Amino acid sequence: MVTDRYGNRLYECTADGAGHLDRAVEGLLFFRPEFPTAVADAVAACPRAPLAQAFAAYLGMLGTEPRDAEQAGRTFQDFSAGLDRSALPRRERMHMAAAEAWLGGDLGRAGRILEDLVVECPRDPLALAVGHQLDFFTGDATRLRDRIGGALPAWDTDEPHRGPLLGMYAFGLEESGHYDRAQEVASAAVERNSRDIWAIHAVVHVHEMQGRFAEGLDFLDARLDDWASGSLLTVHSWWHYALYALEAGDTAAALRIYDAVLHHEDSSGFVMELLDAASLLWRFLLDGSDQGARWQALADAWAAREDPPFYAFNDVHAVMAFAGAGRLDTADEFVADRRRWLGAAREGARPRTNRVMTAEIGLPVCEALVAFVREDYATVVELLWPVRRRLHTFGGSHAQRDAVQRTLLEAALRARRDDLARLLLGERAGLSPHSPYNWLGRARLADALGEAGRAAVARATATELAAPAAARLSGNRHVTHLGRKP
Repeated sequence: MVTDRYGNRLYECTADGAGHLDRAVEGLLFFRPEFPTAVADAVAACPRAPLAQAFAAYLGMLGTEPRDAEQAGRTFQDFSAGLDRSALPRRERMHMAAAEAWLGGDLGRAGRILEDLVVECPRDPLALAVGHQLDFFTGDATRLRDRIGGALPAWDTDEPHRGPLLGMYAFGLEESGHYDRAQEVASAAVERNSRDIWAIHAVVHVHEMQGRFAEGLDFLDARLDDWASGSLLTVHSWWHYALYALEAGDTAAALRIYDAVLHHEDSSGFVMELLDAASLLWRFLLDGSDQGARWQALADAWAAREDPPFYAFNDVHAVMAFAGAGRLDTADEFVADRRRWLGAAREGARPRTNRVMTAEIGLPVCEALVAFVREDYATVVELLWPVRRRLHTFGGSHAQRDAVQRTLLEAALRARRDDLARLLLGERAGLSPHSPYNWLGRARLADALGEAGRAAVARATATELAAPAAARLSGNRHVTHLGRKP
């Protein structure tokens, strides 16, 4: 009987195929660029192995690239057509069902199947890693945390792949607001393996959410060789560095990162990279900084994709690019296309995940972005205020969705909705008292309110006021690492 390195039986698999699957799983856990090749090698070595085929289907979905997903769906359908699933061992049967659900657009069902699988087989790293990503795509912070936390006791402390599971668990802890515990767990994972990029990513998110950008810069600077190249998260990690630079007031450094890594003439055009580029430029737009040429190039890249409706989170960032470039007609038509797609759904059909995401969150956010560029700030508030506590349901992280939350705050300030702006700023400052952005917002509100408002700000504690200033000083550095290839 052939098994993987974790002791799980592999149906219709050869020893050679098992080796490729082990290599593919390890590559997935550590976000290594070569892991798709290992998946292809596993399929070639054992084309009748359901686990290899399910892994290939997962791979087609993980990048949120519609065309990859379509090809993966066709291949999976061809394999499934002559397969007697009742003859499969339960683990392979559940992986097949999860892959089929995801390919069919039901992300929640796919995640639940993998969750049930882990109850029976907690040492299935493929089920854990793919389930973790599904939780991220659906914004389910509780499952993002507990899916991994519940399985960890089954992994010995000296198991080499327990480390990346700790990194996943830390990210789930961070997204659930358990920042101290997330820092502790992620740091332990990085200590085990300095190149555990998902654990590094978790630490970075902790610093971002607490407004501790100076510590974040120190952390990334000290580990430059471990994250700045050679990973599927390289571009995203530089995006985080650019966010820190912005918070430190070093806009020039943030733009150097954008030009050297996030988007340039040799960029891949992959949607995951375009997301980061749009998100960073939108923050410049909110600050009133004109990035016209960069916006135009980015809008061209999004337009060239001609993506069908697939994932509402991606759609929002496409509209950011079109609106930021001033292509409001294009943005309007993009939104209208998504509305037509929703309207064309078969009556009585069970709504798939992206239809719900688009209808409830994606379209209101897209419309709000366009309204913001049109300086119709009252409409922005009207659209975003009702959904602000539900933004997580269309996926992404708190740090990524903060671009939308900031859009609401900026619109409230500019529309002179002082009551809403005061509340939003209070929420932000309470969660992240060290963030200069939050304090600048409070200062703007105070100026708008006049003498009474300035007096209210003056009543803030000395500690609250001093922390952002100290952070700004220690975080004010320049990027000197961009000569290397990402």
